[in-house]
Amino acid sequence: MPNPPEPKLISGNANRSLATSVARRMSMHRGSNIGLVDARVERFNDAEIFVEVYENVRGEDMFIIQPTSNPANDNLMELLIMTDALRRSSAARITAVIPYFGYARQDRRTKARTPITAKMVANMIVSAGVERVLTMDLHAAQIQGFFDIPVDNLYASPVFALDIQNQFKGGLDNITVVSPDVGGVARARELAKRIGSALAIVDKRREKAGEVAEMTVIGEVEGKTCIIVDDIADTAGTLCKAAEVLIEAGAKEVHAYISHGVLSGPAVERITGSVMKSLVITDTIEPTEAVKQAANIRIVPTAPIFAQAILNIWHGTSVSSLFEPDTLGPIYEGMYAHH
Repeated sequence: MPNPPEPKLISGNANRSLATSVARRMSMHRGSNIGLVDARVERFNDAEIFVEVYENVRGEDMFIIQPTSNPANDNLMELLIMTDALRRSSAARITAVIPYFGYARQDRRTKARTPITAKMVANMIVSAGVERVLTMDLHAAQIQGFFDIPVDNLYASPVFALDIQNQFKGGLDNITVVSPDVGGVARARELAKRIGSALAIVDKRREKAGEVAEMTVIGEVEGKTCIIVDDIADTAGTLCKAAEVLIEAGAKEVHAYISHGVLSGPAVERITGSVMKSLVITDTIEPTEAVKQAANIRIVPTAPIFAQAILNIWHGTSVSSLFEPDTLGPIYEGMYAHH
């Protein structure tokens, strides 16, 4: 079966700048211009969403780039309606590229009479006509099993590892990677393994969601440069509190690497005023002006890895190969070559 001429990208309104960067990266790789398919994704006066695609997409391999970040319901609805528009326009295959998968925190029933929203959202995405999902750092790995279609889950940790090796050159042997809770240990261990560092855990007991009770440090952090790793920073309460607890336990300095900077409400203010030297996030969620202005927040781009993953899916080659340093290194070359 011959490959269709080029993969086609289309973007909703959730993260236009990431979509544009992905298109730019893909154009570089392919040596031919790949733009975003011309379409309008608009609101009627009563806030209903309307989509119109201005280019022929019949028989095309379509990739919709749309994180379901805040406003989650609008962005999810845009994704579903765009999928429907493409399916009814005879696109050959529709892949939803969802850099940040919203509603992922409701992935099991922790109490009676609660929903499993992540599963419901997965059902909606599949019934809209999506045939494949590409995402990054799903909040819980089992969400892949909520879909009856292929799900490629990219990891930020190889990208973070490159960044850490570059930022902390010469000081790598004094780094301890810290999980801010027991649930995130696997994620932290994975990064610690990549950079060859020790691991510690901050154990917290929550009274209610969004509130943190007491915290204890498990592991050796005295005199260490601590790097907290997590997938989501929302109000950043836990994060800033964990940083304080680590400093109290004798840590030399604290940095954080977080895949998705949800950063709602008081988050940016908390981070700016916290004992954390730096917070590194990716651009899976479009950063607000406040985030861009914050002195101690740095943003690592995900366009290089998403562009390559889309090309691999289109070519029918391995996506997991992107987790290896020798495959990923060249993709991020230039960014880390001259520091």
